[in-house]
Amino acid sequence: MVADKGKKVKVSAADKAEEENSEQLDGDLVLSIEKLQEIQDELEKINEEASDKVLEVEQKYNEIRKPVYDKRSEIIKSIPDFWLTAFLSHPALGELLTEEDQKIFKHLSSLEVEDFKDVKSGYSITFNFRPNPFFEDTKLTKTFTFLDEGTTKITATSIKWKEGMSLPNGAAHEKKGNKRPFAEESFFHWFTDNQQKDIIDDINDEIAELIKEDLWPNPLNYFNNDADEEDGEEDDEELMQGREGDGSDEDDDEDDGEDSDEDGDDEDGN
Repeated sequence: MVADKGKKVKVSAADKAEEENSEQLDGDLVLSIEKLQEIQDELEKINEEASDKVLEVEQKYNEIRKPVYDKRSEIIKSIPDFWLTAFLSHPALGELLTEEDQKIFKHLSSLEVEDFKDVKSGYSITFNFRPNPFFEDTKLTKTFTFLDEGTTKITATSIKWKEGMSLPNGAAHEKKGNKRPFAEESFFHWFTDNQQKDIIDDINDEIAELIKEDLWPNPLNYFNNDADEEDGEEDDEELMQGREGDGSDEDDDEDDGEDSDEDGDDEDGN
């Protein structure tokens, strides 16, 4: 019995030691996590400062880019159907233009994308049109304002359509050859979508993002794509015509050969 009591005392001491070790480990773990959190807070502060610096740099270079963009716009105005061609050559934006939209885009003289002075607060996209038979406006603008509560306020020009024009509606067309089918809904419906959007529920207007981030920085890429495709089609046509011409020459050679054989037979017969 005494031995049993001794064993129980030893077990109790072991349990106590293990409990103390566990508490020590828990204390060390808590201390490590607290130190790690301090490091993360420090990094977060640096990241915030970096973001502010990046915005300052972006604002500075937006000012530097502005006159260059203006110079580019002036040159583009001298190129017929530049923006129509660039839009149609874009793999996503080109799908959005109906046949009627394309007629309207022929009057598009310039496109402008402009960040707000405080870059993180929003931007605007403006389409400048020459006087045209479709609507009274010469400028259509859609603006995206990022609000503090995590939503995006969207405003757009209310288009004043001329009598008998109204909002054009496209019809679905079958695809012919390499030509893409026309869109089913007019691109100009985009200007009627002015609902406030929640950031969590996909604030990014997909069309606006494509114009701002993809088309606007270098529209020449897409304009040249169309020219390259046309050159390729012309080369294909020339190649096909060349092959047809070669076929005709071969037929002529065969005919000449047959005539020579016949002449030879006649001479032998004589």
